[in-house]
Amino acid sequence: MSLDADVASAFARVSLTNVSRPFPHKLDHLLVSGPEPLAADHVALHPAFFGSYDWHSAVHMHWLLVRVLRLQPAVREAAAIVELLDGRFTAEAMAAERCYFGSPAGRIFERPYGWAWLLELRAELERLRRADARAEPWSEAVDPLARELSGRLTAFLAAARYPIRGGTHGNTAFACILAHDHAVECGDRSLEVAVADAIVRWFGDDRTAPVAYEPSLTDFLSPSLAEAAAMTLVVAGDAYAAWLDAFLPAGLGPLAAPPVVADRHDPQIAHLDGLALSRAWMLARIAAALPGSHALRHELDEAAARHLAAGLPWTVGGDYVGEHWLASFAALAFGERP
Repeated sequence: MSLDADVASAFARVSLTNVSRPFPHKLDHLLVSGPEPLAADHVALHPAFFGSYDWHSAVHMHWLLVRVLRLQPAVREAAAIVELLDGRFTAEAMAAERCYFGSPAGRIFERPYGWAWLLELRAELERLRRADARAEPWSEAVDPLARELSGRLTAFLAAARYPIRGGTHGNTAFACILAHDHAVECGDRSLEVAVADAIVRWFGDDRTAPVAYEPSLTDFLSPSLAEAAAMTLVVAGDAYAAWLDAFLPAGLGPLAAPPVVADRHDPQIAHLDGLALSRAWMLARIAAALPGSHALRHELDEAAARHLAAGLPWTVGGDYVGEHWLASFAALAFGERP
């Protein structure tokens, strides 16, 4: 499977719809000093990223539009994508977004998940900019906020003695993978070093992942696979194979089977479709890091295909609780395959 023209078009349509819809919206805002009339006006607070239910989903659905435009530049929705990005990625809108992060309410707002997705968005804009001059002003507009969040994440990683191993937004391994993309694409050496140091410190000595404990009911990330995927950034070849053999001594076990989703109208349980898609992405990354003859390579590739097939049907045309974000996770799983 790949991000072919038809899939890209479907993803573009769902993204354009979601990022232009201000409601329903889950407002995440810290009240610090009595009544704040603007607190409920999320469009004023976040003029660039107000749609798609919540701030971080809006960020990664914008990322999806940029990814579609790069991998399928002739997609039918290309003109609509360009028009929307021209209106969202302006100096004024991004200054307002950065102003929010500079407020008392914004000190740890969206840490680390939203920070990492904003950095991944800037990385994707950098990739597009090399091939499409239209992305130049978008990149310049997003860059100040990206630099701000890169600095914050660098400091956070240096201070974080322990990882966050959960299966939802707090997961620090997932954040490191996205942040590393930004560090490499945008030449952010300080962030690259901080990511590598944190991964080694947190995970380098880990053995025998508790795969039987996964998944939890509301997971959209696998703590074990996120860690294994993050380790590919700091160790390679036979050394990585040796680490993985100790980390997954009995193979994938229950991680090989896609999760069962009992209620796709429940916004928390529907996370499990995202788990299938993020697992597909991570399983493929782990497989690609192993020598071709490694015993787990075939199992990983087959499991990745199963998970992608399980999650993909729910990315477009399903309940809004999944449709406002799932397509971006499918695009991660498709990777650089136009």
